[in-house]
Amino acid sequence: MLAALELETGRAPTASVIWLHGLGADGHDFEPIVPELDLPDSLPVRFVFPHAPMQPVTINGGAVMRAWYDVYGLGGVRREDAAGVRASQAAVEELLEREKKRGIPASRLVLAGFSQGGAIALQTGLRHPERLAGIMALSTYLPVADTLAAEASAANRDVPIFMAHGLHDPLIPIERAQMSRKLLESAGYRVEWHDYPMEHSVCAEEIADISSWLRRVLGA
Repeated sequence: MLAALELETGRAPTASVIWLHGLGADGHDFEPIVPELDLPDSLPVRFVFPHAPMQPVTINGGAVMRAWYDVYGLGGVRREDAAGVRASQAAVEELLEREKKRGIPASRLVLAGFSQGGAIALQTGLRHPERLAGIMALSTYLPVADTLAAEASAANRDVPIFMAHGLHDPLIPIERAQMSRKLLESAGYRVEWHDYPMEHSVCAEEIADISSWLRRVLGA
């Protein structure tokens, strides 16, 4: 089981958000956002921020850091290690199961992530056998996209998807995210898209939009 930081916005949480950090960060990365979301007292939420395992990352010269999968360059394009993506998918499934055992049904679970973490949120959420409350994919793209049609879960065909990206992102160009969005929409998924005048980061306007979306999908 992945080590994780947990934060609860109230006693006896009725929903959980599993939020995956980006490459080289850790579970503490999005911890400060929880109070900024300003969720109502009537919606006590458990935020779970897991730490990705340490592994060498090819595109960063083989340096060892927290990563959900390896990334390498191929013809000038960043590519993800499919086996690593699936290993992280399995690890996140364990976290989803633990939340269910703690009394949070799948319909009250949100899978969220930034950059690499967002890719794993999409990978896992779209294939999860039970309908989730929502998937949040920030500054990211759809990994191993060519396997989605065969592996997609019927239960999550109508899951709400929140996708957001910086217009000036130098690490994951917005065009790549838009391609993922179009692929998802052409497959029939409901994508709520937002873009912001920022780079590979998160901004105040985005946090407000995330808060609004969480309240909607969790019925607050």
